[in-house]
Amino acid sequence: MSEPFVLYGEANSGAVAVEAALTLIGLPYQVVETTSRDPNGSPGTPYGQVPALRLPEGEVMTESAAILVWLADSHPAARLSPAWDAPTRPAFLRWMAFVSAQIYAHYWARDFPVRVVKDVAAQAEVKASLNARIAHGWGVVEAGITPGRHLLGDELTVLDLYVTVVSRWTRRQALHEQIAPRLGEIVRRVESDPRLASLWAERFALKAA
Repeated sequence: MSEPFVLYGEANSGAVAVEAALTLIGLPYQVVETTSRDPNGSPGTPYGQVPALRLPEGEVMTESAAILVWLADSHPAARLSPAWDAPTRPAFLRWMAFVSAQIYAHYWARDFPVRVVKDVAAQAEVKASLNARIAHGWGVVEAGITPGRHLLGDELTVLDLYVTVVSRWTRRQALHEQIAPRLGEIVRRVESDPRLASLWAERFALKAA
């Protein structure tokens, strides 16, 4: 029996998207609970960040988008990414990279503006500016996709998992009703997938309104 994957992460973090992919693929894994909320990084984890995934062979991967694409491509039977020659492959890679660089990355400073500026008044301005930039990013995704049951058509992919997790860091009503209603519909569909019900409840439960 191969060694399980080891995932460094915590509830309500980007690591939950990786947990969702591992769950759907059916791979054994264990979670090392590690905070991502320390403004100085995540001490005690490989490379000081989460998520980080230790592969059974010992290699460590970081960068959530890269981890998700690698997991999906390495286990094609799970059908969590378009094949390299599928018509939806370019869009899949584009939006995985876009969400990572143009949305996810901004939360790093929005949640801890002290990481980029020390002045308290300036921190408030940074946070407001990044909230606006994040909303713009979700608007770009909303305008750029033609979803079916899921973002790229009828097949659920790791892009759907990624968007579902990352979107939860933006005020839900604003995102689902004002900024990106079609995106919100897909997110709610992924959240209701029975294969992931226990994972969402345990690792990223929705807060009461």
